[in-house]
Amino acid sequence: MNTPSFIKRRIMAVDDDDINRMTLEAILSVDYDFTAVSSGPEALDLLAGQPVDLILLDINMPEMNGFEVLAALQQGEKTCSIPVIMLTGDLDQETEVQGIQAGAFDFVHKPFIPTLILRRIERTLELKALQHHMQQEIDRQTAIAKEQLASTQRLFHEMVETLADTIDAKDKYTHGHSRRVADYAREIARRAGKSEEYQRAVYYMAQLHDIGKIGIPSSLINKSTKLTDEEYAAVQQHTLIGSDILAHVKEMPELLTAARSHHERYDGTGYPEGLIGTAIPEKVRIIAVADVYDAMTSKRSYRDVLSQAVVRQEMLNARGKQLDPVFTDIMLQMIDEDIHYQLREK
Repeated sequence: MNTPSFIKRRIMAVDDDDINRMTLEAILSVDYDFTAVSSGPEALDLLAGQPVDLILLDINMPEMNGFEVLAALQQGEKTCSIPVIMLTGDLDQETEVQGIQAGAFDFVHKPFIPTLILRRIERTLELKALQHHMQQEIDRQTAIAKEQLASTQRLFHEMVETLADTIDAKDKYTHGHSRRVADYAREIARRAGKSEEYQRAVYYMAQLHDIGKIGIPSSLINKSTKLTDEEYAAVQQHTLIGSDILAHVKEMPELLTAARSHHERYDGTGYPEGLIGTAIPEKVRIIAVADVYDAMTSKRSYRDVLSQAVVRQEMLNARGKQLDPVFTDIMLQMIDEDIHYQLREK
């Protein structure tokens, strides 16, 4: 039965002194696949096609000194991770500090002591292997964490979509309302130059803005005739019910602001708090524009979808009164670009 042969670790020595190279070869060639070169440029040329596991690098050399070679190694994609032990005849601590800061792994002083240099090499290779294994484990755990995060995000998205469908199912006249409002709100945010994270937050907030309707009797939500004052006051409670429900979502506290404040008006005549202008959270002001637009472009018990010309005029009338003028202008631009009137309930 054949046993696999032991693969020797590859070590390169870079030293312009013939005696030093011969000494290192005598010490290391038995246990390692050893190569010695006399200059930095020669080492860099050789390393381009022949990687090694460790480099022994002299400091004082012509053409390129050890620090210059080390800098070149650090800049190379294939060589930056190779551990370097610097060789020096000096006992200057400042030189060692400079070398460590430049990326050297360790120092060995001349004249070479075989036992010491072998131990330094063994320790360096062991530490490098440990570092490699630790990085692999970090990468593995990071990949797991990313997948878990992605899974959590998918679950959150699916739960929001399901809740939105549940909300819309309660009102037979507003099928798909929450998703359309979310789509319009995200597009307004995008056109306003908001970040992807901001757009995503607006989208989820819009999906759940009507969640409080879960606590309103279906008979009121689907009533085909005009609501009495008492019934209208009861329907208005969906903003408070919604904010109470979403107050339990601690990881995204903004969700409740859309549920609570999407019926506030820019001029302060809305409910439940009568907030004015920028006192209404910005994301909610975006959602309000999308909400009003979808209300007019959706079928109701008492009317069909309004014409695009009427919708545009109503949006213009609401600008600066019911709705934020900046975000209303963006919606008006979207209307003008929608020449085939696709942005509406189908």
